[in-house]
Amino acid sequence: MSLRKLLAAGLAATMFSTTAFAETNITWWHAMGGQLGETVNKIATDFNASQDEYKITPVFKGTYEEALTAGIASFRAGEHPNILQVFDAGAATVIGAKGATVPVEDLLNENGVKFDINDYIAGVRYFYADANGKMIGMPFNSSTPIMYFNEEALAKAGVSAPKTWEEFAETTAPALKEAGYIPLAQSHLPWIFTENFFSRHNLEFATNNNGYDEGVTEIKVNTPEIKAHFTALKEWKDAGLFEWYGTGWGDNQNPFEEEKVAIWLGSSGSFGGLKEKVGFKFSATLLPYWEGVTKEPKQTFIGGAALFAMAGKSAEENKATAEFFQYLTSPEVQYMWHKETGYVPVTEAAYELAKEDGYYKESPAAEVGIQQLQLPAGEWTKGYRMGFYVQIRDVMNREYGRILTGETSVEDAFATIEKESNALLARFAKTQG
Repeated sequence: MSLRKLLAAGLAATMFSTTAFAETNITWWHAMGGQLGETVNKIATDFNASQDEYKITPVFKGTYEEALTAGIASFRAGEHPNILQVFDAGAATVIGAKGATVPVEDLLNENGVKFDINDYIAGVRYFYADANGKMIGMPFNSSTPIMYFNEEALAKAGVSAPKTWEEFAETTAPALKEAGYIPLAQSHLPWIFTENFFSRHNLEFATNNNGYDEGVTEIKVNTPEIKAHFTALKEWKDAGLFEWYGTGWGDNQNPFEEEKVAIWLGSSGSFGGLKEKVGFKFSATLLPYWEGVTKEPKQTFIGGAALFAMAGKSAEENKATAEFFQYLTSPEVQYMWHKETGYVPVTEAAYELAKEDGYYKESPAAEVGIQQLQLPAGEWTKGYRMGFYVQIRDVMNREYGRILTGETSVEDAFATIEKESNALLARFAKTQG
């Protein structure tokens, strides 16, 4: 064989080898900064090392809002990632954008990955599903609001963590104030004291099946139950039993870490950070409820975000995304994510693995969020789906601040929230035609 033929044969063999073993590359845009971002990078690195067919590259895109904005702009330009992390309040925007995503349930089934929605823990299953129960987004960093408390503060006051708001107002709060503490703070009025108020008490939050069904949805926030709750909050604040430090999450969490506030309502996903930062013993329990509203409190909604498989990608890339989702939801990876971050493991198998490993004997507070999400469900507990909900939360935050600073009445604030929110929902409905 001539030298030219030998070189040609060698080049062809090299090209065939490269083609046969080339990795399929996919990208994952996310909003996990700091330590959470490092854990995201570890998941990606470990997935890449676990096989040689696919490579995923995570890209930090800023805040939740910035990541969503970047994702929408990139899709319009045809330069979108394979996977986009979208937070709870932005889910309706992405799900409502026709043709923007491939439902994760379809993606997995079409690529030979076993899927059963009942494998996911109860409170997680349907939040990112459609009205028929098909999962659209893959739950990722899932959390729920729970009640953290300073064990020493409660012991000093001679009280236990309250199960109901009546118990808090009548017994717990006065004793904690007498012991020298601000009894209560919370870090997200729309999430904790609105969305999850409706879920915990099994109250309808919006028309059209809490927004899951098609049509012009209207929010049902202007109701006697929640107005009574905010009336109580203002009274507690005036009496020194509750403090509000503005809309910043950390601004309300810091006084708890500084041992000024005895009880703090925050995310179950905050557990890992608290464990690392505080020097006192703390624990956690379920979010209180009003016994005057219900004697059968239900599970809460999840918060956090989901991962959406973006449409318009090749079959090979979709296969890679499906394989990554299978890896991500494996019991071992979910358990690692749960331990490292405090977010709940999204599958029953991962939860069982954590229990078998004795994790909750070591850290019982880490299980509270899961226990709350596993409480009995009700007609209105699977979640909500409302467009322009980021802006609706802004309206809520503005009016709640005005209530707590005495600038407006509870009645006027909720009338304003209802009016402005429904105007936003009507605008969103027009974009869905």
